[in-house]
Amino acid sequence: MTYCVGMVLDRGLVFMSDTRTNAGLDNISTFRKMTHWEVEGERVLTLMTAGNLATTQAVVSLLDERTKAPDDREPSLLKAPSMFQCARIVADTLKDVIAKHNQSGMQASAFNATIILGGQIKGGPTRLFLIYPEGNFIEAGADTPFFQVGEMKYGRPILVRAYEPGMSFEEAMRLLLVSFDSTLKANLTVGLPFDYHLYAIDSLKIGPHGRIEKEDAYFETVSQGWGDALKSALHSLPLFSLEGSDGLAG
Repeated sequence: MTYCVGMVLDRGLVFMSDTRTNAGLDNISTFRKMTHWEVEGERVLTLMTAGNLATTQAVVSLLDERTKAPDDREPSLLKAPSMFQCARIVADTLKDVIAKHNQSGMQASAFNATIILGGQIKGGPTRLFLIYPEGNFIEAGADTPFFQVGEMKYGRPILVRAYEPGMSFEEAMRLLLVSFDSTLKANLTVGLPFDYHLYAIDSLKIGPHGRIEKEDAYFETVSQGWGDALKSALHSLPLFSLEGSDGLAG
């Protein structure tokens, strides 16, 4: 399993993904789930994947191969005229890869994958898409300003409660790290390190990006601080009253 989040802000797009693909007592694997394509000054695309590793690696490899010689290998993400057309290319590629895997006779759902794609092409707005294994997709908007794929249920409550479109990139990173911390503490299949990318509107170049490692001092501060804040908030709430409850003596 995995956990990835793509978020729309007034100032740009924020992406974060974990790197764990398998978990067990003696078998923990990590793979990068975030991929970038850039033609500086013309377009920037960021893609994150969740699901069957063979499927997601095949999709990314095919998309990347077509960018090596975009004039000869169509359709290419580097030649698509809009982010919508890029989403169609990714969706069609995902659908085709899953269909080929399914010809093996195994259960179709075993090869499913879901993708978040976001970015900007010169002359157009920043856009963020959630692409399903069936090959269809939806776009983020005012009512749905962020997408999650993978193990989303543990980290969603903090995003729903605390997200604000006008937040800074620094505030968004803090919010996402709390969301990821809540997820990895509740589910063994999500784990460090985390990859991130912050894209500023109209910059048309890859923005601040990197990896949050297990020993990262800031993440440790956020994790500990969030845990302490939850305990403090809980203790500040009034206790439940047992006055008049059934089963109490006297």
